Amino acid sequence: MQFIDLATQQKRIREKIESNIQTVLSHGQYILGSEIKQLEERLAEYVGIEHAVACSSGTDALLLALMAYDVGPGDAVLTSPFTFIATAEVISLLGATPVFADIDPETFNIDPEHLERALVALRDGLGDYPVPIGCTESSLVTKGIIAVDLFGLPVDYDAINAIAKKNGLFVIEDAAQSFGSQYKGKRACSLADIACTSFFPAKPLGGYGDGGMCFVDDEALAQAMRSFSLHGQGTHRYDNVRIGINGRMDTLQAAILHAKFDIFPDEVEKRQRVAEKYTELLSALDIDLVTPVVPPEYQSVWAQYSILSRDETQRSELQSRLKEAGIPTAVYYPKPLHLQPAFQGLGYREGDFPVSEDYSRRVFSLPMHPYLKPEEQEWISTIIGEEKGYS
Repeated sequence: MQFIDLATQQKRIREKIESNIQTVLSHGQYILGSEIKQLEERLAEYVGIEHAVACSSGTDALLLALMAYDVGPGDAVLTSPFTFIATAEVISLLGATPVFADIDPETFNIDPEHLERALVALRDGLGDYPVPIGCTESSLVTKGIIAVDLFGLPVDYDAINAIAKKNGLFVIEDAAQSFGSQYKGKRACSLADIACTSFFPAKPLGGYGDGGMCFVDDEALAQAMRSFSLHGQGTHRYDNVRIGINGRMDTLQAAILHAKFDIFPDEVEKRQRVAEKYTELLSALDIDLVTPVVPPEYQSVWAQYSILSRDETQRSELQSRLKEAGIPTAVYYPKPLHLQPAFQGLGYREGDFPVSEDYSRRVFSLPMHPYLKPEEQEWISTIIGEEKGYS
């Protein structure tokens, strides 16, 4: 059994993929070929945003967004500790300081209440919420928030955007896992000032290598991100108006993504059915597991189907038994960012973000992709249910 079945997907569209690649080989525009602009236009229309800027990875998408806001040394950006390192890594790469706020126990996404508490601690230095050593508004300028749509479920953007507006902050939507999801009738990547997604192969819309995209309605921000991605290019290739990066998307990746996007809406629907089947099967077991919660007016794209075990011991036992049955699992994420060695200089300690720390010991993900068969899910459920004698 595959954790993510890219082979079945490829069989479905291989002829189209090969045709698109052949087109690129024929015209030879491997950098900034016409497929790039066409992909930007297609995805911007799908999301409902004016501008899309293709780039080389989801990480670079986040980096470009921060660069467009001139984030640098002396700035602070708030985010979740329960995410992949790229989210906070880009803040540190620019010399700014990541500030963490704990997650909501139902959605796994950043908790608006904790975000406000972190902002108060930064502003007033009251010490009633953990912040990095020496990190107050007198020493740092709080610039913005990176909200992470974890496992394919959007953040509560009404609450996050209201907090940001009240405090004069920008909001970046880290939609690396949520392209194709919805929040109150709007699509992911249209929910904040700038949105960033990833086309890493395992994502709901993934290429055959790295790739990413930024989405924004503000033309000036779009132009800045495009310039930053092209070595700070101005009016032409050798007019450099700012310091940038080599953050372009390859034309071949765009060609592959065109073929994959043709079937993407159908795959999103299939993901919904797979997730519903999992929840139905697992909820029927007399076993201490928590299945994912999708609040009203939300739709997850189910980048992962992640469940919570009773404790770390139960997780280990379940993963071992599933592995013996040939069923792969994964843990996203086994150590929250505030406890990672890379961020030890911030001075966070164990116990600072109890929900993130608890969930890192209990969470694990089951195989999840559009081509997972009901009988495969039933087999997974049977193996899990064996803890209580279900077989």
